[in-house]
Amino acid sequence: MTNTTNKILILGPAWVGDMVMAQSLFKVLKNNHPDCIIDVAAPAWTLPLLERMPEVSGKIPLPFKHGELAFFDRIKFGKSLRNQGYTQAIVLTNSLKSALLPWAANIKQRTSYLGEMRYGLINDVRPLDKTKLKKTVERFVNLGLSKAQTLTSPIPIPTLEYSKTNALSVLNKIGLTEPTSKILGLCPGAEFGEAKRWPIEHYAAVANQALNQGWQVWLFGSEKDIPVTSAINQITQNRCTDFGGKTKLGEAIDLMAMCDSIISNDSGLMHVAAALDKHLIAIYGSSDPHHTPPMHPNAVVEYLGLACSPCFKRECPLGHLNCLVNIKPNDVIKKVIPIAQS
Repeated sequence: MTNTTNKILILGPAWVGDMVMAQSLFKVLKNNHPDCIIDVAAPAWTLPLLERMPEVSGKIPLPFKHGELAFFDRIKFGKSLRNQGYTQAIVLTNSLKSALLPWAANIKQRTSYLGEMRYGLINDVRPLDKTKLKKTVERFVNLGLSKAQTLTSPIPIPTLEYSKTNALSVLNKIGLTEPTSKILGLCPGAEFGEAKRWPIEHYAAVANQALNQGWQVWLFGSEKDIPVTSAINQITQNRCTDFGGKTKLGEAIDLMAMCDSIISNDSGLMHVAAALDKHLIAIYGSSDPHHTPPMHPNAVVEYLGLACSPCFKRECPLGHLNCLVNIKPNDVIKKVIPIAQS
């Protein structure tokens, strides 16, 4: 197989953070096969991320609802791709349904881990040794290697492109101009559950200190995060700019690129911040920073590593949330604004 005939279909993940980390795989594929063409099929909302990854040629929105089998619809969709000339499919998710599409598309080489007993659907099954491939990003990148290759370090880090013009346009729509002061971005949401969310009061304390030092504070989050961002803003006497639920993903990415520093829970936006080369402080509670760390060498990880951590629960099973409560605001803000520590 020559590089010029290498056309790869990636079945992408359905989470923001995972899709950001998938760019490391795209970069490895391009490094190994500079002329390869990479198309990504994923939920429609991921397209703003893919548009900011220059390695990706085709972006194919999948019409299926999250968790929906839609067996015959997936077969039909796969058949519609049979004439696209794909030489390989790489499936980044472990579900049976995700492997139906490349099989129905008659793609000759279908690479993934076995996942949900996908014998036949995946015909290039790779062994998954979780002791050697501890990180999600390592498991993604490993699928882009030949069976004769082994994973080497360093793994290329995600680097998202962004548009300042678009960010200024968003600001203009809400009556704001380009800030002249430094900007602290806060990402206080986490779709998984409260055991991944640093307390609202802690975020508000950090915001107040930054505001009192002359910084602007921007709050980011989805519609589901509106109660959290609104509560933080209320504690600061509405001195923050609250983008919670007010921006599309692509707009949030472009606005985050204007920030000088970002503090985030372990969430999709944390991985976005790392890929935007921001000064990032990532706060971990119930999850494991060794499994899904921010992919930036200078990112600061706040993690207490208590005996009960990581529990991977949506809510604290012990009821105290000490893994997050005991990460104090002053310890975090001084890593953003050293003079804020009095």
